[in-house]
Amino acid sequence: MALSDEEQKLLEQMEAALAAEDPKLAHTLRGTKTPRTLQRKRAALAGVGFLAGCAMLVIGMRAHWLVSVAGFVIMLAATVIAVTAYRRVEPSQSGPTAVKAGQRQGSSDSSFMDKMEERWRRRQDEGF
Repeated sequence: MALSDEEQKLLEQMEAALAAEDPKLAHTLRGTKTPRTLQRKRAALAGVGFLAGCAMLVIGMRAHWLVSVAGFVIMLAATVIAVTAYRRVEPSQSGPTAVKAGQRQGSSDSSFMDKMEERWRRRQDEGF
């Protein structure tokens, strides 16, 4: 939901006051981590986990079968984490593409509803 002009100005004033009072905290809160970088980091860690699971799987063949099972479970979990991290990478919600996507979705929904209403009216008119 978009903020009104008054709310936007109030938010900017609060940000400026925070930056003046505690610049280190303001810098930390701003951060440079975007959802994309966080998901990439998660995918990279999942890759490392997958390799560790592979190693446990091979080592477990010589040591004990439970080590192999644990390695397989780690590999499976790492794969699920990597796939979800890959799917979650989306454009920023505040960017212009997000507005366009929302407008497209809204217009497709409204056109769908318009089509459904038109079909309903046609059926009522034809007596079905």
